[in-house]
Amino acid sequence: MRRALAVAAVAGAAVLTRRALRRRVGRSPLWPLPALETPISGHSPRRWLRTLIVSRSEPAEGVLRLVLESDELPAWTPGAHVDVRLPSGLVRQYSLCGDPADSGRYTIAVRLVEDGRGGSREAHAQLVEGAELEVRAPRNRFELLPAPSYAFVAGGIGITPVLPMLRAATEAGADWTLLYGGRSRASMPFLPELAAYGDRVTVVAQDEAGLPDLAPLAGIRPGTLVYCCGPEPLMEAVREAAPEPAAVHLERFGAAATGPARAFTVELARTGGAVEVAADESALSAVRRVLPDTPYSCEQGFCGTCRHRVLAGPVDHRDELLTDEERADSMLLCVSRAASDRLTLDL
Repeated sequence: MRRALAVAAVAGAAVLTRRALRRRVGRSPLWPLPALETPISGHSPRRWLRTLIVSRSEPAEGVLRLVLESDELPAWTPGAHVDVRLPSGLVRQYSLCGDPADSGRYTIAVRLVEDGRGGSREAHAQLVEGAELEVRAPRNRFELLPAPSYAFVAGGIGITPVLPMLRAATEAGADWTLLYGGRSRASMPFLPELAAYGDRVTVVAQDEAGLPDLAPLAGIRPGTLVYCCGPEPLMEAVREAAPEPAAVHLERFGAAATGPARAFTVELARTGGAVEVAADESALSAVRRVLPDTPYSCEQGFCGTCRHRVLAGPVDHRDELLTDEERADSMLLCVSRAASDRLTLDL
Protein backbone atom coordinates (compact mmCIF):
# COMPACT_ATOMS: atom_id res chain seq x y z
CA MET A 1 0.00 0.00 0.00
CA ARG A 2 2.80 2.37 0.97
CA ARG A 3 4.64 1.51 -2.23
CA ALA A 4 1.55 2.26 -4.30
CA LEU A 5 1.10 5.60 -2.57
CA ALA A 6 4.75 6.45 -3.12
CA VAL A 7 4.53 5.59 -6.81
CA ALA A 8 1.38 7.68 -7.15
CA ALA A 9 3.04 10.62 -5.42
CA VAL A 10 6.09 10.44 -7.67
CA ALA A 11 3.92 10.16 -10.77
CA GLY A 12 1.81 13.11 -9.65
CA ALA A 13 4.90 15.19 -9.02
CA ALA A 14 6.24 14.29 -12.47
CA VAL A 15 2.99 15.35 -14.10
CA LEU A 16 3.04 18.69 -12.26
CA THR A 17 6.68 19.21 -13.20
CA ARG A 18 5.99 18.53 -16.87
CA ARG A 19 3.05 20.93 -16.84
CA ALA A 20 5.12 23.64 -15.18
CA LEU A 21 7.92 23.11 -17.68
CA ARG A 22 5.49 23.35 -20.60
CA ARG A 23 4.12 26.61 -19.20
CA ARG A 24 7.64 27.93 -18.73
CA VAL A 25 8.69 26.98 -22.24
CA GLY A 26 5.43 28.39 -23.60
CA ARG A 27 6.24 31.75 -22.07
CA SER A 28 9.84 31.62 -23.29
CA PRO A 29 10.66 29.02 -25.94
CA LEU A 30 14.35 29.96 -25.68
CA TRP A 31 14.52 28.95 -21.99
CA PRO A 32 16.93 28.08 -20.35
CA LEU A 33 19.09 30.24 -22.65
CA PRO A 34 19.84 33.80 -21.48
CA ALA A 35 17.14 36.37 -22.13
CA LEU A 36 17.46 38.58 -25.18
CA GLU A 37 17.73 42.34 -24.85
CA THR A 38 14.53 42.60 -26.87
CA PRO A 39 12.33 39.62 -25.91
CA ILE A 40 10.75 37.83 -28.83
CA SER A 41 9.67 34.58 -27.22
CA GLY A 42 6.02 33.89 -26.66
CA HIS A 43 4.92 35.90 -29.69
CA SER A 44 5.62 33.63 -32.63
CA PRO A 45 4.51 35.19 -35.93
CA ARG A 46 2.65 31.93 -36.60
CA ARG A 47 0.76 31.96 -33.29
CA TRP A 48 -2.82 33.23 -33.21
CA LEU A 49 -3.79 35.61 -30.40
CA ARG A 50 -7.41 35.77 -29.29
CA THR A 51 -8.85 39.28 -28.91
CA LEU A 52 -12.24 40.79 -28.06
CA ILE A 53 -13.85 43.45 -30.23
CA VAL A 54 -14.68 46.18 -27.69
CA SER A 55 -15.67 48.91 -30.14
CA ARG A 56 -17.07 49.09 -33.66
CA SER A 57 -17.58 52.39 -35.48
CA GLU A 58 -17.69 53.84 -39.00
CA PRO A 59 -15.32 56.82 -39.34
CA ALA A 60 -16.27 57.27 -43.03
CA GLU A 61 -18.56 55.84 -45.66
CA GLY A 62 -17.65 52.21 -46.25
CA VAL A 63 -14.98 52.15 -43.54
CA LEU A 64 -15.18 49.99 -40.42
CA ARG A 65 -13.03 50.77 -37.37
CA LEU A 66 -12.52 48.04 -34.78
CA VAL A 67 -10.82 48.28 -31.39
CA LEU A 68 -9.49 44.93 -30.16
CA GLU A 69 -8.50 44.08 -26.59
CA SER A 70 -6.39 41.33 -25.06
CA ASP A 71 -3.92 41.04 -22.20
CA GLU A 72 -1.37 39.28 -24.43
CA LEU A 73 -1.00 41.74 -27.31
CA PRO A 74 2.66 42.46 -28.14
CA ALA A 75 3.98 46.01 -28.39
CA TRP A 76 4.18 47.53 -31.86
CA THR A 77 5.66 50.47 -33.71
CA PRO A 78 4.16 52.86 -36.30
CA GLY A 79 3.80 51.21 -39.69
CA ALA A 80 3.05 47.75 -38.31
CA HIS A 81 0.24 45.53 -39.53
CA VAL A 82 -1.42 42.36 -38.27
CA ASP A 83 -2.83 39.25 -39.88
CA VAL A 84 -6.51 38.87 -39.00
CA ARG A 85 -8.33 35.54 -39.21
CA LEU A 86 -11.94 36.16 -40.16
CA PRO A 87 -14.76 33.85 -38.97
CA SER A 88 -14.68 31.94 -42.27
CA GLY A 89 -10.96 31.25 -41.89
CA LEU A 90 -9.88 33.82 -44.48
CA VAL A 91 -6.72 35.69 -43.47
CA ARG A 92 -6.39 39.39 -44.25
CA GLN A 93 -3.84 42.07 -43.32
CA TYR A 94 -4.69 45.42 -41.73
CA SER A 95 -2.45 48.25 -40.53
CA LEU A 96 -2.56 49.21 -36.88
CA CYS A 97 -3.86 52.77 -36.70
CA GLY A 98 -4.20 53.35 -32.96
CA ASP A 99 -1.66 54.57 -30.43
CA PRO A 100 1.30 52.25 -29.72
CA ALA A 101 1.28 53.53 -26.13
CA ASP A 102 -2.23 52.11 -25.62
CA SER A 103 -1.05 48.68 -24.47
CA GLY A 104 -3.55 45.85 -24.59
CA ARG A 105 -5.46 47.44 -27.48
CA TYR A 106 -5.16 47.29 -31.26
CA THR A 107 -7.15 49.47 -33.66
CA ILE A 108 -7.68 48.51 -37.30
CA ALA A 109 -9.80 49.93 -40.12
CA VAL A 110 -11.34 48.00 -43.01
CA ARG A 111 -12.48 49.57 -46.28
CA LEU A 112 -15.47 47.79 -47.83
CA VAL A 113 -14.60 46.57 -51.34
CA GLU A 114 -17.81 45.29 -52.88
CA ASP A 115 -16.10 43.68 -55.89
CA GLY A 116 -13.12 42.39 -53.90
CA ARG A 117 -12.24 38.86 -52.82
CA GLY A 118 -14.77 38.77 -49.97
CA GLY A 119 -12.69 39.55 -46.89
CA SER A 120 -13.88 43.12 -46.41
CA ARG A 121 -17.52 42.15 -46.98
CA GLU A 122 -17.22 39.47 -44.32
CA ALA A 123 -15.57 41.87 -41.89
CA HIS A 124 -18.29 44.49 -42.31
CA ALA A 125 -21.07 41.93 -42.01
CA GLN A 126 -19.81 39.74 -39.16
CA LEU A 127 -17.30 41.57 -36.97
CA VAL A 128 -19.47 43.09 -34.27
CA GLU A 129 -18.82 44.46 -30.81
CA GLY A 130 -18.46 41.64 -28.29
CA ALA A 131 -17.23 39.08 -30.82
CA GLU A 132 -13.86 37.38 -30.63
CA LEU A 133 -11.26 37.88 -33.35
CA GLU A 134 -7.90 36.19 -33.81
CA VAL A 135 -4.80 38.08 -34.90
CA ARG A 136 -1.11 37.31 -35.25
CA ALA A 137 1.69 39.34 -33.68
CA PRO A 138 2.43 42.56 -35.61
CA ARG A 139 4.96 42.70 -38.44
CA ASN A 140 6.51 45.92 -39.67
CA ARG A 141 7.82 46.34 -43.21
CA PHE A 142 7.06 50.08 -43.12
CA GLU A 143 9.14 51.17 -40.15
CA LEU A 144 9.36 54.91 -39.47
CA LEU A 145 13.07 55.71 -39.56
CA PRO A 146 14.51 58.68 -37.61
CA ALA A 147 14.76 61.83 -39.72
CA PRO A 148 14.63 65.61 -39.23
CA SER A 149 11.67 65.90 -41.61
CA TYR A 150 9.09 63.79 -43.40
CA ALA A 151 6.70 64.09 -46.34
CA PHE A 152 3.74 61.75 -45.86
CA VAL A 153 1.36 60.88 -48.72
CA ALA A 154 -1.75 58.77 -48.20
CA GLY A 155 -4.57 57.69 -50.49
CA GLY A 156 -7.90 56.54 -49.07
CA ILE A 157 -7.56 53.74 -46.51
CA GLY A 158 -3.80 54.13 -46.91
CA ILE A 159 -4.04 56.71 -44.15
CA THR A 160 -4.16 53.91 -41.54
CA PRO A 161 -0.41 53.16 -41.16
CA VAL A 162 0.38 56.87 -41.47
CA LEU A 163 -1.73 57.98 -38.48
CA PRO A 164 0.64 56.55 -35.82
CA MET A 165 3.59 57.95 -37.78
CA LEU A 166 2.20 61.47 -37.48
CA ARG A 167 1.99 61.09 -33.71
CA ALA A 168 5.51 59.71 -33.51
CA ALA A 169 6.98 62.41 -35.77
CA THR A 170 5.26 65.11 -33.74
CA GLU A 171 6.52 63.71 -30.45
CA ALA A 172 10.04 63.51 -31.89
CA GLY A 173 9.93 67.19 -32.86
CA ALA A 174 10.35 66.48 -36.58
CA ASP A 175 9.00 68.70 -39.32
CA TRP A 176 6.42 66.97 -41.46
CA THR A 177 3.60 67.44 -43.94
CA LEU A 178 0.80 65.14 -45.03
CA LEU A 179 -0.92 65.07 -48.40
CA TYR A 180 -4.10 63.01 -48.05
CA GLY A 181 -6.24 62.19 -51.07
CA GLY A 182 -9.49 60.32 -51.54
CA ARG A 183 -12.58 60.01 -53.70
CA SER A 184 -14.64 62.31 -51.45
CA ARG A 185 -14.43 63.73 -47.95
CA ALA A 186 -17.28 61.46 -46.91
CA SER A 187 -15.20 58.42 -47.86
CA MET A 188 -11.97 59.59 -46.16
CA PRO A 189 -11.62 58.31 -42.58
CA PHE A 190 -9.99 60.13 -39.67
CA LEU A 191 -10.45 63.68 -40.99
CA PRO A 192 -11.42 65.02 -37.51
CA GLU A 193 -8.22 63.57 -36.00
CA LEU A 194 -6.14 65.06 -38.77
CA ALA A 195 -7.75 68.50 -38.42
CA ALA A 196 -5.92 68.86 -35.08
CA TYR A 197 -2.62 69.13 -36.97
CA GLY A 198 -3.68 72.31 -38.77
CA ASP A 199 -1.96 73.37 -41.97
CA ARG A 200 0.54 70.53 -41.81
CA VAL A 201 -2.20 68.44 -43.43
CA THR A 202 -3.52 69.01 -46.96
CA VAL A 203 -6.73 67.13 -47.80
CA VAL A 204 -7.59 66.68 -51.49
CA ALA A 205 -10.98 65.17 -52.32
CA GLN A 206 -11.11 64.03 -55.93
CA ASP A 207 -14.74 65.08 -56.42
CA GLU A 208 -13.77 68.62 -55.38
CA ALA A 209 -10.24 69.22 -56.69
CA GLY A 210 -9.17 66.23 -58.77
CA LEU A 211 -6.03 64.23 -58.06
CA PRO A 212 -3.43 65.39 -55.52
CA ASP A 213 -0.62 67.56 -56.88
CA LEU A 214 2.67 65.77 -56.21
CA ALA A 215 4.88 68.45 -57.76
CA PRO A 216 5.88 69.90 -54.34
CA LEU A 217 7.68 66.62 -53.59
CA ALA A 218 10.37 67.63 -56.06
CA GLY A 219 11.29 70.55 -53.80
CA ILE A 220 11.63 68.76 -50.46
CA ARG A 221 14.89 69.48 -48.71
CA PRO A 222 17.69 66.88 -48.52
CA GLY A 223 17.32 64.41 -45.67
CA THR A 224 13.52 64.35 -45.84
CA LEU A 225 12.04 60.86 -45.88
CA VAL A 226 8.92 60.22 -47.95
CA TYR A 227 6.32 57.71 -46.70
CA CYS A 228 3.40 56.73 -48.90
CA CYS A 229 0.56 54.23 -48.65
CA GLY A 230 -2.34 54.02 -51.06
CA PRO A 231 -3.31 52.74 -54.50
CA GLU A 232 -0.47 51.46 -56.67
CA PRO A 233 -0.68 54.35 -59.22
CA LEU A 234 -0.32 56.88 -56.40
CA MET A 235 2.72 55.13 -54.96
CA GLU A 236 4.42 54.92 -58.35
CA ALA A 237 3.68 58.60 -58.98
CA VAL A 238 5.22 59.48 -55.60
CA ARG A 239 8.33 57.48 -56.42
CA GLU A 240 8.70 59.32 -59.72
CA ALA A 241 8.09 62.76 -58.20
CA ALA A 242 10.53 62.44 -55.29
CA PRO A 243 14.04 63.76 -55.99
CA GLU A 244 15.67 60.87 -54.12
CA PRO A 245 14.00 57.51 -54.85
CA ALA A 246 16.02 55.87 -52.06
CA ALA A 247 14.30 58.15 -49.55
CA VAL A 248 10.83 56.89 -50.57
CA HIS A 249 9.20 54.23 -48.37
CA LEU A 250 6.06 52.48 -49.66
CA GLU A 251 3.53 50.20 -47.99
CA ARG A 252 2.02 47.60 -50.28
CA PHE A 253 -0.70 45.07 -49.50
CA GLY A 254 -0.29 43.16 -52.71
CA ALA A 255 2.40 41.41 -54.65
CA ALA A 256 5.09 43.65 -56.08
CA ALA A 257 5.64 42.79 -59.71
CA THR A 258 9.35 42.36 -60.35
CA GLY A 259 9.11 41.87 -64.08
CA PRO A 260 6.77 40.68 -66.83
CA ALA A 261 4.98 37.46 -66.02
CA ARG A 262 5.52 34.49 -68.31
CA ALA A 263 4.19 30.96 -68.56
CA PHE A 264 6.04 28.11 -66.88
CA THR A 265 5.62 24.48 -65.86
CA VAL A 266 5.24 23.14 -62.32
CA GLU A 267 6.23 19.53 -61.73
CA LEU A 268 4.44 17.81 -58.83
CA ALA A 269 7.02 15.48 -57.29
CA ARG A 270 4.79 13.46 -54.95
CA THR A 271 1.60 13.50 -57.01
CA GLY A 272 3.29 12.91 -60.32
CA GLY A 273 2.71 14.79 -63.52
CA ALA A 274 2.97 18.49 -64.22
CA VAL A 275 0.74 21.51 -64.61
CA GLU A 276 1.12 24.48 -66.94
CA VAL A 277 0.93 27.95 -65.38
CA ALA A 278 -0.23 30.62 -67.82
CA ALA A 279 1.30 34.08 -67.82
CA ASP A 280 -1.92 35.61 -66.50
CA GLU A 281 -2.60 33.14 -63.66
CA SER A 282 -0.93 32.23 -60.39
CA ALA A 283 0.88 29.01 -59.62
CA LEU A 284 -1.73 28.49 -56.91
CA SER A 285 -4.61 28.59 -59.40
CA ALA A 286 -2.84 26.18 -61.71
CA VAL A 287 -1.94 23.73 -58.94
CA ARG A 288 -5.49 23.79 -57.57
CA ARG A 289 -6.80 22.58 -60.93
CA VAL A 290 -5.24 19.20 -60.19
CA LEU A 291 -4.98 19.44 -56.39
CA PRO A 292 -8.16 21.32 -55.37
CA ASP A 293 -7.50 20.83 -51.65
CA THR A 294 -4.28 22.89 -51.73
CA PRO A 295 -4.77 25.40 -48.90
CA TYR A 296 -4.68 29.17 -49.43
CA SER A 297 -6.11 32.33 -47.90
CA CYS A 298 -4.91 35.87 -48.58
CA GLU A 299 -3.72 35.39 -52.20
CA GLN A 300 -1.50 38.44 -51.68
CA GLY A 301 1.75 36.92 -50.44
CA PHE A 302 1.33 37.82 -46.77
CA CYS A 303 -0.23 35.02 -44.74
CA GLY A 304 1.93 32.03 -45.73
CA THR A 305 -0.94 29.54 -46.01
CA CYS A 306 0.12 28.45 -49.52
CA ARG A 307 3.82 28.07 -48.73
CA HIS A 308 5.32 24.92 -50.27
CA ARG A 309 8.76 23.41 -50.57
CA VAL A 310 10.66 23.88 -53.83
CA LEU A 311 12.74 20.86 -54.86
CA ALA A 312 14.26 22.24 -58.06
CA GLY A 313 14.26 25.37 -60.16
CA PRO A 314 14.85 29.10 -59.46
CA VAL A 315 11.99 31.14 -57.97
CA ASP A 316 10.92 34.72 -58.70
CA HIS A 317 9.84 35.59 -55.14
CA ARG A 318 7.13 38.25 -54.99
CA ASP A 319 5.87 37.74 -51.44
CA GLU A 320 6.18 40.02 -48.41
CA LEU A 321 6.57 37.27 -45.82
CA LEU A 322 9.39 34.77 -46.27
CA THR A 323 12.90 35.40 -45.00
CA ASP A 324 15.92 34.92 -47.24
CA GLU A 325 16.59 31.63 -45.49
CA GLU A 326 13.02 30.43 -46.08
CA ARG A 327 13.15 31.51 -49.72
CA ALA A 328 16.09 29.17 -50.28
CA ASP A 329 13.73 26.17 -50.41
CA SER A 330 10.17 27.51 -50.31
CA MET A 331 7.75 29.74 -52.19
CA LEU A 332 4.26 31.18 -51.79
CA LEU A 333 2.20 29.81 -54.67
CA CYS A 334 -0.25 32.71 -54.70
CA VAL A 335 2.20 35.37 -55.90
CA SER A 336 5.65 33.94 -56.63
CA ARG A 337 6.57 32.45 -59.97
CA ALA A 338 9.31 30.49 -61.68
CA ALA A 339 12.40 32.42 -62.70
CA SER A 340 12.89 29.93 -65.53
CA ASP A 341 10.68 27.59 -67.55
CA ARG A 342 10.24 24.93 -64.85
CA LEU A 343 9.81 24.40 -61.10
CA THR A 344 9.53 21.19 -59.10
CA LEU A 345 7.40 21.33 -55.95
CA ASP A 346 7.08 18.89 -53.06
CA LEU A 347 3.41 18.31 -53.84
